[in-house]
Amino acid sequence: MKLVCISDTHSMHRRIPEIPDGDVLIHAGDCLGAGTLEDVADLNDWLGTLPHRHKIVIAGNHDWIFQEAPDHARELLTNATYLEDSGIEIEGVRFWGSPWSPTFMDWAFMQDRGEPIDRYWQRIPANTNVLITHTPPNGIGDEVDTGLRYESVGCEDLLVRVRQVKPQVHIYGHIHEGYGEHARWDTRFINASTCDERYRPINPPMVVELGMGALEAETSD
Repeated sequence: MKLVCISDTHSMHRRIPEIPDGDVLIHAGDCLGAGTLEDVADLNDWLGTLPHRHKIVIAGNHDWIFQEAPDHARELLTNATYLEDSGIEIEGVRFWGSPWSPTFMDWAFMQDRGEPIDRYWQRIPANTNVLITHTPPNGIGDEVDTGLRYESVGCEDLLVRVRQVKPQVHIYGHIHEGYGEHARWDTRFINASTCDERYRPINPPMVVELGMGALEAETSD
């Protein structure tokens, strides 16, 4: 099974130079710009032009409409499966998606670190194969430049849960500077942020091959 992973497109999805074909397209949040219903409709129209047999979308901290008017937003997203602390099984592969991030300013889908956010991570099933969150786990593709040093801002509680669940792949975004892939323990970590730190949609989609228990990840050309 080929997974094609993007994130943090901020309504600039039509400016992505090329989306590789695959079995499942995954968007790990911040799919919208202003976060309006019109943005959702445009995203849905674009998704409908793509050839992938399955499409999965989660929300991120910029995707206000999925928090403020969830029923209306989901009704418009007819060309993808929307996951919010929920899962789907595709051809025997179990996916789980969650939009939450540690509190930073006043954005959508935010929870304080510790018990408030960990209660959502505890919902991740132990048999999850592919985990999709908006936030990175702490220490893996989560560094930001503070001007004086690089600082890890990912979620510590999520890292603990990921190490318990041991998904084959963990896909996320949120921290644009963290784009890339990392192998830790038995999990492939993919920060699929499409936009860079200047909100330019220049990072190519990440392609992950699932098959026969072996995983390979590569950045598409």
